[in-house]
Amino acid sequence: MTHWLRDFVWDLYPCCTELIYDNYNGLAIGFSTSDKSSSTFCSIAVYHNHVNFGFNFGFDISDPKGLLEGENTQYRKMTVSDRAEFPTAYMKKLLEEAYGNSLKISAQNKQLVRKKSLIKTTSPLKRHPKK
Repeated sequence: MTHWLRDFVWDLYPCCTELIYDNYNGLAIGFSTSDKSSSTFCSIAVYHNHVNFGFNFGFDISDPKGLLEGENTQYRKMTVSDRAEFPTAYMKKLLEEAYGNSLKISAQNKQLVRKKSLIKTTSPLKRHPKK
């Protein structure tokens, strides 16, 4: 699922920057119009038992079908367990809006960067889930 979601975003936005964060409880892959996390327009969060696809500024994009969780919060997401059930056309529309918002943020801060991957560690130690 993770690889498919990553390819889904790369195919739509091949010039964006991929920010990879190795965190203590999962792996986060963010897509940004700059090399800053403040311009991240969407992300994939990979945990040991599920994958989330979300929008870092989800409160700024319309979600008329109400598929995103996290109302009244900055980050809004959906758990993805099956590619066949992923609302591809709908997510493309949300991505288009989120990408446009990210471009505005990056342009205002003069931070536009094109196509690269950055790997960042946010936690010195990995915690393993309880068995």
